[in-house]
Amino acid sequence: MAKELELKYGCNPNQKPSRIFMQQGELPIEVLNGRPGYINFLDAFNSWQLVKELKEATGLPAAASFKHVSPAGAALGLPLTEVERKMYHIAPDAELSPLACAYARARGADRMSSFGDWIALSDVCDLSTAKLIQHEVSDGIIAPGYDADALEVLKSKKKGNYAIVQIDAAYEPKPLETRTVFGVTFEQGRQDLDISDATMLQNIVTENQVISEEQRRDLIISLIVLKYTQSNSVCYVQDGQTIGVGAGQQSRVHCTRLAGQKADNWQLRHMPKVLNLPFRPDIAKPNRDNAIDVYIGDTPQDVIGDDVWAETFTEQPAPLTLDEKRAWLDAVTGVALGSDAFSPFGDNIERARRSGVTAIVQPGGSIRDQQVIDTCNKYGIAMAFCGIRLFHH
Repeated sequence: MAKELELKYGCNPNQKPSRIFMQQGELPIEVLNGRPGYINFLDAFNSWQLVKELKEATGLPAAASFKHVSPAGAALGLPLTEVERKMYHIAPDAELSPLACAYARARGADRMSSFGDWIALSDVCDLSTAKLIQHEVSDGIIAPGYDADALEVLKSKKKGNYAIVQIDAAYEPKPLETRTVFGVTFEQGRQDLDISDATMLQNIVTENQVISEEQRRDLIISLIVLKYTQSNSVCYVQDGQTIGVGAGQQSRVHCTRLAGQKADNWQLRHMPKVLNLPFRPDIAKPNRDNAIDVYIGDTPQDVIGDDVWAETFTEQPAPLTLDEKRAWLDAVTGVALGSDAFSPFGDNIERARRSGVTAIVQPGGSIRDQQVIDTCNKYGIAMAFCGIRLFHH
């Protein structure tokens, strides 16, 4: 390991010179293949912290799919159902390790946003996980290690230029961090907040005081993900994986809507009508993902119209009606929602409820807290106040 690493350029090609370096000691990473860039390393270090914390909090392998310094998806290594395998373009008989399941879920949360992602794995990358990654469009990966056969598979990506970074799993950064903006140096203590059931989910402020063990796990996942997501953010989680992350919106309700729309899209992709779309065999996975998003969105005619359907399908699909979509979404329940700052209005709860949210965690502290609590009580939603913001910039 070296003390510094020269990079091709910074955030943009005109930003030179560029490097990462340590003031003291050696870098905690080793580049095994390719040439990661400035943004790649921002994604790598944020995503590594996220999956490391998920593993520590749950005891399960974890994976994240990062884009533009925020997670497009993050998940635990829980088994996939037959429907989820179909949604994520994975063969029914493909053997998946727990770590491979974690990445399949993380990538499957929002496949459009994950196109060209940076991957983080909490555990040593095995062959099963590498084979999944082999067939996805991705820029690079960070993990604490790689099995020899997995490393060979990954090295074959991007004509041998796939960025592969190995991190020292024992590395602990110093408690103070600095950054320079406009020639001025800022310094603060690291965001090393302990996120656990004991620290975050004890103050339940609603009439419904019951939060299941699975939902407690999902609420903790949402807060850990938010810790590494550009603020203002909310995160919808179900069954140990994110299903909608809304990063960096100026308005809380816009963020809730954005993430909620992603969560709704994930739910609609379970519909038999969507799973059984008659794709032409020569249509690649990214094009399928795009077509599915358009099909379940507001302008399905863009892919199933009389003049265009044959470009993607073997026969013209019937449209997915508003009533069909609403009926499917109305049956969704058990979704968990985390927010990195207080919800200032009840409209956030109204929007979350329409995506099947039944448990919420947020800091609290708004002058309208009672209005938000009353809205939760109206729908039987359980809500915990964690009492602390999780802003990440």
